[in-house]
Amino acid sequence: MPGSSQNLRRKKACVIGAGPNGLAAAIVLAQAGLEVEVFEAEQQPGGAARTMELTLPCFHHDFGSAVHPMAAGSPFFSALPLQDYGLEWVHSPAPLAHPLDDGTAVMLERNLDDAEAALGEDGRAWRDLIGPFAANWSKLAHDILRPMIALPRHPFLLATFAVDAVPSANFVARRRFRNDRTRALFAGLAAHSFLSLDEPLSASFGLVLAAAAHAVGWPIPRGGAQSITNALSAHLAQLGGKITISKRIENLRELPQCDLIMCDITPGQLLRLSGERLSKSYRQRLQTYRYGPGIFKVDYALSNAIPWKAAECLRAATVHVGGSMEEIAASEAAMSEGKISERPFVLVAQPTLFDPTRAPAGKHIAWAYCHVPNGSDVDMLDRLEDQIERFAPGFRDCVLARRVFSPANLEAMDANLVGGDIGGGAVDFRQFLFRPTWRQYKTSAPNIYLCSSSTPPGGGVHGMCGYNAASMALHCLKIID
Repeated sequence: MPGSSQNLRRKKACVIGAGPNGLAAAIVLAQAGLEVEVFEAEQQPGGAARTMELTLPCFHHDFGSAVHPMAAGSPFFSALPLQDYGLEWVHSPAPLAHPLDDGTAVMLERNLDDAEAALGEDGRAWRDLIGPFAANWSKLAHDILRPMIALPRHPFLLATFAVDAVPSANFVARRRFRNDRTRALFAGLAAHSFLSLDEPLSASFGLVLAAAAHAVGWPIPRGGAQSITNALSAHLAQLGGKITISKRIENLRELPQCDLIMCDITPGQLLRLSGERLSKSYRQRLQTYRYGPGIFKVDYALSNAIPWKAAECLRAATVHVGGSMEEIAASEAAMSEGKISERPFVLVAQPTLFDPTRAPAGKHIAWAYCHVPNGSDVDMLDRLEDQIERFAPGFRDCVLARRVFSPANLEAMDANLVGGDIGGGAVDFRQFLFRPTWRQYKTSAPNIYLCSSSTPPGGGVHGMCGYNAASMALHCLKIID
């Protein structure tokens, strides 16, 4: 990874957006000796990695991401001294719980031996499928979090991964597992893809998240996602970088004179900001970029912990609420067809079970969302809460306050969440390979680069989009002598 250089032409870079990718890009450039200034539209850096009092005083909620396997397992973040700036990972005893209608829950245990034992007749199949990737996480992460055009360092491992990553989640679950409980667990993992579980590539998300659970866990940062942002910001400041908040860039002409512009924004925003700086053909390509489904999200202040019927759910910071594989598949298929599911798949985070500093003594917070079509204005609150009540009767009685975010509300608080899309764009085959165009990070202007989650490897708090884009810019522009 780029380090300091003694043989340097002092140049300036401007970064638009202080989300994890913008900060990662800024750090790479500052490490290389550039003068770096980051411009953030909101009053608080972090983008979707922010923590705020969204409901009641002293209840500290994550605006976007809450549980961070990809941050803990990020090759770039792992190379930074973020712990020196207060970042502390908190692990729940189990990464994930998946309650079922019989009052029990399927648990994804962090230790692979424990997971094999817990999954019974499918335990060995789980180990055979996930074990090689968990054991080689650093190698796998390096290759899957790099640009698609880069030659893999570990081609055999990547080829092995592709065998079960390219097909649909439904196909892999039925081929690999006998038990409906294990199939439900894998379906919930794969549903993080925002794809129908019948679509190619949907299985890849299940594989990666399962491997991360065993390799690095699904931790939460003590104090909330803002702790990640604060650590990145502090490290950037240590390197001499600057963050200017409450400065929304409406046109690239508003930026100070600089040699390089890194844009932690989506293709649609780049079109609006760039004016005539980009070629007609490149602009046309950006215009065809497709955003993915959105989310409907609710933050809760609670009088007590969620009263799950399956007590095992209290061992996990993350709970997948959706029932069987067939039900989750139906929910995701409806979303992919632009429809609303009456029984949506719901992701729930309950961080105060393991980090009580984020709520008053004895009280709790929870975070929940379901998938909806991009830009949907349908109120999903009752449907979402009905699903939680199904597995935790009395949940509504615990609610002291709630803050509801429709896709439009989310975009109003973070312009990168276009139509509520938290993944930076649709991830079907074509857009997976050419995200957002065949240029990936480069634009038609030699000194303007995209570094948002709309570029490879896509969504998630891992900083690798910013790292990859900044590394490419340094190489292509020969900024280092």
